[in-house]
Amino acid sequence: MRETVLEVRNLQVEFTGDGNSVKAVDGISFQLKRGETLGIVGESGSGKSVTALAVMGLLQHPGRVSGGEIWFSAQGNDQGINLVTLPPEEMQLYRGGDVAMIFQEPMSSLNPVYTIGFQLTEAIQRHQNVTIGEAKQIAIALLQEVKLLPSDEQLQQQYIDTWPQTHPHSPLDDYKLAQLVKQHKESMLERYPHQLSGGQLQRVMIAMAISCNPLLLIADEPTTALDVTVQATIIDLLRELQQTRDMALIFITHDLGLISEIADQVAVMYKGKIVEDGATEQIFNHPQHPYTKGLIACRPTLNRRPHKLLTVSDYMSVEETTSGDLIIQEKQPARPPEVTGAELSARLENLEKQKPLLQIRHLKVGFPVKGWFGRTQRYNMAVNDVSFDVKPGETLGLVGESGCGKTTLGRTLLRLLDPISGQIIFDGQDITHLKGEPLQKLRREMQIVFQNPFSALDPRIKVGDAIMEPLLIHSVGKTKKQRLARVAELLERVGLSADAINRYPHQFSGGQRQRICIARSLALNPKFIICDESVSALDVSVQAQVLNLLKELQAEFQLTYIFISHDLSVVKFMSDRILVMNRGQIVEQGAAESIYREPKQEYTQQLIAAIPTGSPERVRSRQTRTV
Repeated sequence: MRETVLEVRNLQVEFTGDGNSVKAVDGISFQLKRGETLGIVGESGSGKSVTALAVMGLLQHPGRVSGGEIWFSAQGNDQGINLVTLPPEEMQLYRGGDVAMIFQEPMSSLNPVYTIGFQLTEAIQRHQNVTIGEAKQIAIALLQEVKLLPSDEQLQQQYIDTWPQTHPHSPLDDYKLAQLVKQHKESMLERYPHQLSGGQLQRVMIAMAISCNPLLLIADEPTTALDVTVQATIIDLLRELQQTRDMALIFITHDLGLISEIADQVAVMYKGKIVEDGATEQIFNHPQHPYTKGLIACRPTLNRRPHKLLTVSDYMSVEETTSGDLIIQEKQPARPPEVTGAELSARLENLEKQKPLLQIRHLKVGFPVKGWFGRTQRYNMAVNDVSFDVKPGETLGLVGESGCGKTTLGRTLLRLLDPISGQIIFDGQDITHLKGEPLQKLRREMQIVFQNPFSALDPRIKVGDAIMEPLLIHSVGKTKKQRLARVAELLERVGLSADAINRYPHQFSGGQRQRICIARSLALNPKFIICDESVSALDVSVQAQVLNLLKELQAEFQLTYIFISHDLSVVKFMSDRILVMNRGQIVEQGAAESIYREPKQEYTQQLIAAIPTGSPERVRSRQTRTV
């Protein structure tokens, strides 16, 4: 039998303030053995991250562990240690050493003013009695282990292969080769966080976490901000490191599909409680709790295309008693009908007959690189010779990894950025060089829903004023009473009460804020809306609600969408046609079903293969690989 590394017994965490107390974690218990992966899944506010912070001893006032025990089997201590009772000074000896954590956002977890080498060696020296030179060598080895740096053999072969072309008159001897390899490795330590991509930064965080060979590694939403392809490589890396180092791993996420790729055991959390737990295959094949069933059902899949997505509320209703207890009633939702092949074909044929609402011809957008005296030397091309049409009432999906040019293209279409060359023709009018009052009038017809609803709304402005702002700018409505009526109508249409008019953004959840942003985008009755990663920051159940809402609004108001995302499963559910972008160019385009069924480009195939589905087949294949 494997040894138990962590045992949580009846853990309770409370947050107090203004005389009130809220239980963020309410009496949860679980065990974790060495070499095992426990997936903790649930929506925002379910208590997942608070549980991790309690284990790490990182809870800050007004949060505190109000009950329960956290027993950890540290190296060299067979009796086990109750982490709850440890003084802060003693907890520091274990935190970062025997127990390590990878946080959700690597850019905010690393100090931007220090090199990654400094931050890595600092962590190593904190827990190991080594010199700075030895710490650097350990740091380099860790970066190679997490595959941020090639191995010495790969670097040597790389220089051997390229040296004759770059230095045809200078032979490469063993000493020079060794120096080149050393310089290459040390140059990575000298980089700052802003010089690395999100995936590379997460690898640095993983290297820092495993630097002291921990018994327990906690990964708190480590892939949420990453593209699906980068996400897949991080999952593979964590699985490989866990097996080679025989670590216990807690993997926290709101995405059950992702859990299926890595976890041996799953605990589903809701409102601070574990409502269901068990083996991964059991949870996915035979879920018992209605909340688990709802989480599994609400994620779009590539092999099905329903008219609408089911949500958690379709599976259960929740009532809160006066004592604060929850009464959950299970529902039995009818499975939404599938969109048939005949329906898809008829819709595409109808769209094809229509005159394009938007025509893009050989569009190029670049960002200038300045040289001497501020002169532009060259351009970094974000969009490079892109052409396509969008028909009225169509949803055109735009998919690709971060940095491929999706957002730049969307902002250029709205004339928030100026192109270098090419044409943008909207509703028969060339708007490429439109300025001043004509451009302002055009903006009534074109709107955007941004990715992050938390930063898209001014926290100092009431929701009603935020939605009313475009009405005032474009002189819509003769009186304030008429404009307020319009705001109330929009709020109710997106599923919110008119009472929200006088409330501030911080009083709403993420999904509610995104609904407010959608209401604002509809205020002027636009023809065309760009949804720029508009659901990527949301929990999967809230994401399903927003996707259903966008489809309903499109049918009601005959809206035309460009739907931007890096998640092909979400894009496929929403879109009639899909454009796949890579490095500023469209590498593949076609009907959504044909792109999924018969992808022609290797890049598209990689995007599809990287999507965590949560299907029983993928769960079984993961378990076969890990065994």
